[in-house]
Amino acid sequence: MARTGIPDIVIGRLPLYLRSLIRLQQGGAIFTSSYELGQMLGISSAQIRKDLSLFGEFGKQGTGYNISSLTAELRRILHTDHEWPVALIGVGDLGRALAHYGGFVNRSFRITHLFDNDPAKIGQHIDGLEVLSVDLIEKTIKTANIKVAMLATPIDEAQAVADTLVRAGVEAILNYAPTVLLVPENVHVQDIDPVIHLQRMVYYLEPPA
Repeated sequence: MARTGIPDIVIGRLPLYLRSLIRLQQGGAIFTSSYELGQMLGISSAQIRKDLSLFGEFGKQGTGYNISSLTAELRRILHTDHEWPVALIGVGDLGRALAHYGGFVNRSFRITHLFDNDPAKIGQHIDGLEVLSVDLIEKTIKTANIKVAMLATPIDEAQAVADTLVRAGVEAILNYAPTVLLVPENVHVQDIDPVIHLQRMVYYLEPPA
């Protein structure tokens, strides 16, 4: 399947569809409809059908979508039908929380390597993983053939670490540092900045008296 030509906004909705399908499956459901998914997600059923039609014909008129089959198809489309090793750089408060978080594994991601530049943290173990020096990022990631990384460093270190990750062959970075990373076009960056989202939301609110 071609990886180009699909709007990024559509790709962004596919994980939401997948999460809803898994919830329905866990509840014992066998079939669902675009209407039911739309009610769960606040998205129109027409939009859901349009999105899915970009990847093939998955539903049947009168019966809707087989949840198990559509779940498998979305996993295949998203490349989450196998587990991805992930490197985490920065094990401060946020990094430790991410390292302890158990929700990655059952969604096809496993943190396999931890890195930090603080001598007091290097050599520590978090959930069975040793914290390695950032000086070992390039060699270690190349050897392990890791393509995905999470960046939880201070802002003034983020770009330099991102440059090292790119040299190591990382092609996807989940960035928790509140800064814009400059990377080659083939490297995908997703920024996670809670303050940005809060600022966007309070635009719609009346300021407190």
